[in-house]
Amino acid sequence: MSITTPFTKQQLLPQEEMLEIAKHKSELFIGIPKETSYQEKRICLTPDAVNSLTSHGHRVLMESGSGQSSSYTDKEYSEAGAEITSDTKKVFGCPIILKVEPLTLEEIEMMNPQSLIISAIQLKTQKKSYFEALAKKKITGLAFEFIKDVDGSYPAVKSLSEIAGTASIFIAAELMINQKFGKGLLLGNITGVPPTEIVILGAGTVAQFAAQTAIGLGASVKVFDNSITKLRRLQNNLNHRVFTSTIQHKTLLKALMRCDVAIGAMRGKNRCPIVVTETMVEHMKKGAVIVDVSIDTGGCFETSEVTTHEKPTFIKNNVIHYCVPNIPSRYSKTASLSISNILTPYLIQIADDGGIESAIRRDDGLKNGIYTYHGLHTNKSIAEWFDLTYRDINLIVF
Repeated sequence: MSITTPFTKQQLLPQEEMLEIAKHKSELFIGIPKETSYQEKRICLTPDAVNSLTSHGHRVLMESGSGQSSSYTDKEYSEAGAEITSDTKKVFGCPIILKVEPLTLEEIEMMNPQSLIISAIQLKTQKKSYFEALAKKKITGLAFEFIKDVDGSYPAVKSLSEIAGTASIFIAAELMINQKFGKGLLLGNITGVPPTEIVILGAGTVAQFAAQTAIGLGASVKVFDNSITKLRRLQNNLNHRVFTSTIQHKTLLKALMRCDVAIGAMRGKNRCPIVVTETMVEHMKKGAVIVDVSIDTGGCFETSEVTTHEKPTFIKNNVIHYCVPNIPSRYSKTASLSISNILTPYLIQIADDGGIESAIRRDDGLKNGIYTYHGLHTNKSIAEWFDLTYRDINLIVF
């Protein structure tokens, strides 16, 4: 009796085992140009990070003076193993470019085709022409704010949010003692003196670190958010009981009328929701301080208007407003150290894996940061937002 089978005799014979091809390390050649964007003072790699890369056999070419605004000299980078040049085009000719701010169209023009750019993308400020220019040169773009960690969080966003949250309290403390318009009030809790009252809108990372800093100084803190889950997590992370509430008009207005400082730390899918109306601001104390950290996505105070690091404040309804986007840039050295600590391990990983193509095959978190792959638009949200042709990166790289 014959048995029919869909397999041939050859297919039924034992087959040799297919072993994974050994990884071949690649040498990176990284270019770090000077930041030209308005008010940007940070740099992607510190001298210690450059030393770590060059000791692994990689090359780093830096534009002269690129670290100056972060208090790093050309000499420090040179001693760390970097090559220094004043030729901007030469830097942009490197296969890998590291920048804090996104590229300008002129900078994209200076890049070689098939290069890799690692930078922030700052989607709210971008135009369709930026992505079209990258596609034309078949450039691979990696946005460091899109990179996911093993726990599903975004390490770059989280780290810079920690800086912004902590800084917001120190900025408020400075403004309250400013000779021109401050009330001469110390942010803290002195024996026999009522503690400074602070209202924080939002319960994310910015809010957590603002609350943590304020509590450390002895202030009385009230946190408002519409997510009970976020409020509960913030309470647990602070390891300190603070007043928390969902955003209810009457309760929020009462808190704002009594507070000395209000911190805006709300986030939204597109524009940040306006939580505090102008009428509510009118009821705040004369000389109270508003620090709207959410201003980069529109601001959560109706009275907020974008200001600059040179002219950071304005007074409206007798309330001091600080509405500067990109607060971490004010603390450029701390922010540079933070960015450098996140990027350096990824750069070494890319090299050890044999290049960006191999690295994103092995690391889904790193793959999540890719928004253009050899000119193909691989981020669905960006493609839909700017009406671009979308390609699923998982169908290209597998």
